[in-house]
Amino acid sequence: MDISALNEKIRNESAFIDILMQEIGKVIVGQKAMVERLVVGLLGNGHILIEGVPGLAKTLAIKTLASAMKARFQRIQFTPDLLPADLIGTQIYNQREGSFFIRKGPIFANFILADEINRAPAKVQSALLEAMQERQVTIGEETFKLDDPFIVLATQNPIEQEGTYPLPEAQVDRFMLKIKITYPLRDEEQRIMKQNVTDVDYAVQPVISIGEIINARKLVREVYVDEKIEKYILDIVFATRTPKDFGLEKLSDLISYGASPRASIYLALAAKSLAFIKRRGYVIPEDVRAICMDVLRHRIAVTYEAEAEELTSEYIIQEILNKLEVP
Repeated sequence: MDISALNEKIRNESAFIDILMQEIGKVIVGQKAMVERLVVGLLGNGHILIEGVPGLAKTLAIKTLASAMKARFQRIQFTPDLLPADLIGTQIYNQREGSFFIRKGPIFANFILADEINRAPAKVQSALLEAMQERQVTIGEETFKLDDPFIVLATQNPIEQEGTYPLPEAQVDRFMLKIKITYPLRDEEQRIMKQNVTDVDYAVQPVISIGEIINARKLVREVYVDEKIEKYILDIVFATRTPKDFGLEKLSDLISYGASPRASIYLALAAKSLAFIKRRGYVIPEDVRAICMDVLRHRIAVTYEAEAEELTSEYIIQEILNKLEVP
């Protein structure tokens, strides 16, 4: 493989990333890591779970990304009384013709903003799970393919637990990334405050098309990953399952179960997407380390002992990254 030619190709084809980031930056102040990871999910064709306290522009960031694309966008507010039919659609009886017809739900769009996803009951989560994994929905006896691209961008409030349902592990594993966001810096919040108390319109214009995104996804797959980096990715994932094999005996009692094979796939794909955003045709170890926390934090279950010591999956991931030798 001619790495220099591939690198030049990626550099030229990824020029739209700067334009996209600039357009999003008109509305979103700071939160560069969150915006970058939203684009990683877009390029990697993966769903994203965003967790943060209210008011941190989670919903606004997703809406802004969708506005910057010529794509269909639907916001669904998840509530305890939501039904599967409210999400995917239902069969309606036509008395005049004596037959049923299908009325499609809001899930038939390119971008689905699932706001407060943990407020919906199990039946709704089950309907959403089929859409996320198979990219299709079943209404009655008919199955419908969803649009391409189809991405679920879900928000979750970590502090208000009244009236919420824990997401099934099978569904959580379907999210490519879980992003945790924190409060903005003081100067960033000052800019946010100024921006929201004036009459200036910060409308976002569509700067890329669906065709460009689909083409970019194909190019992301071409990004070169050296065998040493592939082994590094596998070492990270396997260390979450059998930490003793990597000299991390202290983690054995903290991990209930480790990351699934999806973690290896998504970690490699997310690293490729990050390299593409950085306008490189090859993955470096720093790409893997930078995105590792977002790919793995929701795929490792900690034991009661870890919870008692207030140790999280993020602590485990950091210990693994500190221990393993970087290629």
